[in-house]
Amino acid sequence: MTFVADSGRYERLPYRRCGRSGLRLPAISLGLWHNFGDDRPLDVQRAILRRAFDLGVTHFDLANNYGPPYGSAETNFGRIMREDLAPYRDELIISTKAGYDMWPGPYGEWGSRKYLLASLDQSLRRMGVDYVDIFYSHRFDPETPLEETMGALDRAVRSGKALYAGISSYSPERTAEAAAILREMGTPLLIHQPSYSMLNRWIEGGLLDTLDRVGAGCIAFSPLAQGMLTGKYLDGVPEGSRASKGTSLSTGLLTEDNLRHVRTLNEIAGARGQSLAQMALAWSLRDGRVTSALIGASSVAQLEENLAALDRLDFTPDELAAIDRDAVEAGINIWAASSAG
Repeated sequence: MTFVADSGRYERLPYRRCGRSGLRLPAISLGLWHNFGDDRPLDVQRAILRRAFDLGVTHFDLANNYGPPYGSAETNFGRIMREDLAPYRDELIISTKAGYDMWPGPYGEWGSRKYLLASLDQSLRRMGVDYVDIFYSHRFDPETPLEETMGALDRAVRSGKALYAGISSYSPERTAEAAAILREMGTPLLIHQPSYSMLNRWIEGGLLDTLDRVGAGCIAFSPLAQGMLTGKYLDGVPEGSRASKGTSLSTGLLTEDNLRHVRTLNEIAGARGQSLAQMALAWSLRDGRVTSALIGASSVAQLEENLAALDRLDFTPDELAAIDRDAVEAGINIWAASSAG
């Protein structure tokens, strides 16, 4: 059946301006890091993407190696794009990235001009689109001159294969350098995508100030701390969860000390009339310098529950103070090495 988008799709979500650009993003965007590879049924992926757009989610975030296998998330998204969302292309923000390992050999990862531009071409073919709205350097490369990496982003924009340039998991210092290089080239830095959650607060130590100063937006990934802030680990490790599979969340992080903090945060959320995940998302958006929070979704129901976080974004000073006592570093920032570069 031909997909026809809900006519009221722009009446549900708030949209925030991305830094000092002309672009606005939904306060919650959908990331395809998990649940959109070949290990998940395509009809479930289709249902999630359709429902997200119907609810006002216009931004879909990918990377070259999302899957499994690598590339499959872009391929699957491309099929759904072609069959369902193509009439709405100008209403969508599609982003992808390159920086982590994608293919064998010395040209298949990091930040060289060769890798980034070859990867972008491959991503466009997999998705079947002429351009992406945002192309990211997925991580800082300590062995490639920053001028080369930023030059590749500038080239992507000037070629028309991307509309905007972004970076992910760069330190405040490298972010400032990257923004200055891009500004000289005439391609402003649009956005930074860092990990950020109540259990991983590193961006408060200078990155948000830097982004504000250079005029770039911020889109937080893993705002639910790789699942620790969903509530699913309050009473153990459920079968089929990320921790049970040892993917982006190790069972070694589910210490009694960490879980004690999570349980207290869950109580605060309950008193607010929210689930823990909803409060965690609302909290990640409390600073106006955070443009959007990226969520994943394994089902339409999970998508809808997380988007409901936007129904209650306000916090009292007492609530924020209570949250601060238990919103502590939990050792979950597996991207810290890149951000320290």
